[in-house]
Amino acid sequence: MRSVLGTLLLMLTTASAQAENVHLFAAGSLRAALSEIARAFEADSGGQHKVETTFGASGLLRERIEAGAGAHVFASADTGHPKRLAEQGLAATPVRVFARNELCALVREGLTVSSETLLDVLLDPKIRLGTSTPKADPSGDYAFALFAKAEALKAGAQAILEGKALQLTGGPTSPKAPEGRSPYAWLMTSDQADIFLTYCTNTLQAKAEAHALAVVGIAKALNVGAEYGLIALRNGPAAAEDLVKYILAEKAQAILVRHGFGPGNPPQ
Repeated sequence: MRSVLGTLLLMLTTASAQAENVHLFAAGSLRAALSEIARAFEADSGGQHKVETTFGASGLLRERIEAGAGAHVFASADTGHPKRLAEQGLAATPVRVFARNELCALVREGLTVSSETLLDVLLDPKIRLGTSTPKADPSGDYAFALFAKAEALKAGAQAILEGKALQLTGGPTSPKAPEGRSPYAWLMTSDQADIFLTYCTNTLQAKAEAHALAVVGIAKALNVGAEYGLIALRNGPAAAEDLVKYILAEKAQAILVRHGFGPGNPPQ
């Protein structure tokens, strides 16, 4: 009897030692998709591994990691922030593109805008233009890259758009939406902007919450694509690299596509 109990205790101790918690830091635009992927990863591990998630602006998350925050996997809305961590020797895996996105325009109720008229409407002095915060949040960087592309279409457009952009999200002091609400739906329905440039995935979530909002596609000559970068961080548990591989594999990629993202690069 004592031998059987000892064997059971050893089995439980071994299982406990193998079970690992993984802390995932990820871009806010990935909240719905990566939350679902995290639960799938846990289930497919037989409940052996648990994933703790922290979502926010990628640049601010990168700063927290540099300051020693206990992240094991970093999923950024760009490749620049994870590459910066890799250059500092903080990455355990190469930076991999695991998802893609692009910008759309979220438009308030009653404002008529099309892809063809979008730039003219954005340049209208009466139109309040919302973006995220550059450097802190890649969504803001992509919006400002769009402004640079606008310069090739209309002289002087870049300076006008940069000057009028209201950086309403993604910064360290940006107002927080009420719990459970899309920040973009909240900002638009609380009359803080007439048009908001953000990821197409964000605009679809906002419209699902506030049906009167319109989503307008951005013409190819003006739009900017977003590549999302993924790394496991140094000194994390082995399960962190397993999660990276899982996100790059077919099941998780299908979840990302279902949430409106473009697929990443296939595993090599």
